[in-house]
Amino acid sequence: MGLLRQLLQLAISVMMLAILASVVISWLRMFRVHIPYGNPLLRAVEETADLMLRPIRNAMPTTGGGLDFSPLVALMILSILRAVIARL
Repeated sequence: MGLLRQLLQLAISVMMLAILASVVISWLRMFRVHIPYGNPLLRAVEETADLMLRPIRNAMPTTGGGLDFSPLVALMILSILRAVIARL
């Protein structure tokens, strides 16, 4: 059970880092910092984050002004999940 818990916690940490990196990449692109779209590492990070963000975006109502709260919701869900797994 200990190994499974560690693997789940690692997977959650990787997903959280991918979401944070995706947000930073998005902000940099918004501020016109040149970040190539074809970079395989960045594409992998964004695709990993989208595994969790896409369903949340589809479930959430759209907000005015183009604000995307799905990363915040995803990080909250992952934090709760990590705390639950730690107590097992």
